[in-house]
Amino acid sequence: MENSTWVANHTGQLEFILQGLFGQSKHPALLCTVIFVIFLMALSGNSILIFLIHSNAHLHTPMYFFISQLSLMDVMYISVTVPKMLMDQVMGMNKISVPECGMQIFFYLTLVGSEFFLLATMAYDRYVAICHPLHYSTLMNHKGCLLLVFGCWFLGLVDGFMLTPITMTFPFCRSWEIHHFFCEVPAVMKLSCSDTSIYETLMYLCCILMLLIPFTIISSSYSFILLTIHRMNSAEGQKKAFMTCSSHMTVVILFYGAAIYTYMLPTSYHTPEKDMVVSVLYTILTPVLNPLIYSFRNKDVTGALKKMFNGGVIFQRTMK
Repeated sequence: MENSTWVANHTGQLEFILQGLFGQSKHPALLCTVIFVIFLMALSGNSILIFLIHSNAHLHTPMYFFISQLSLMDVMYISVTVPKMLMDQVMGMNKISVPECGMQIFFYLTLVGSEFFLLATMAYDRYVAICHPLHYSTLMNHKGCLLLVFGCWFLGLVDGFMLTPITMTFPFCRSWEIHHFFCEVPAVMKLSCSDTSIYETLMYLCCILMLLIPFTIISSSYSFILLTIHRMNSAEGQKKAFMTCSSHMTVVILFYGAAIYTYMLPTSYHTPEKDMVVSVLYTILTPVLNPLIYSFRNKDVTGALKKMFNGGVIFQRTMK
């Protein structure tokens, strides 16, 4: 039995069956439409933001450079899971081959890991800008920003290259039905018939580094920011800083909290239904929220957006 499943795992001749999100819904067509609209909003919002940042010279700053990278990750991130899920619902299919499942896990882990560290980098950037403004140009120079972003992508790739091969080399001799809408590591590992306790320990230690360390950096950065603003004795400045930090922390807690639940809590706390709901929060909703929270409420971005639309209107009038 083990030999046959090992061969199946490595040749890709067998397929996993994704139970999916829509099977749990009383109105699958409505849910499919809602998720499709959210997907389009995430793609358009992040794509517009990337275009604005790279085309407008006023947005060529470290903060917006990091935001453009976040938008790029979000576009790739939501594209790893949602299109497959929607196509399966429309086509009436719910299968995914073993190699496709491995690729989905790899890209998912790489992008999530990269985003964990990028959010920490963005919080550190705001900490330096507000708490140490005189040293900002030195600490956050062009080379330094490139190195920080490269480090975020590199650590994400390490996570993907480390966990994906181990996950996919376990023999799957139980039901091939994944109780999820994509190949998430914990859901796939439940199908293994071998002892996965050592791997689960490794994954837990990896999550401590990938989750708790960046979250600590983010929490500390925003705490110092709020403390610095409080000392300025400006009621308007305090209110603005509190609103900004609270909105950022809301997204961070949503993203990190869902990941901590998925990868760090014992299996006794998990059910397939809870796991899918939590995954929706940080695989589908956060790519939509990030542009709104980090950028589109900013005067620089809204000004660049108005200029872009005004330019388009003027161009159309001249063409007429």
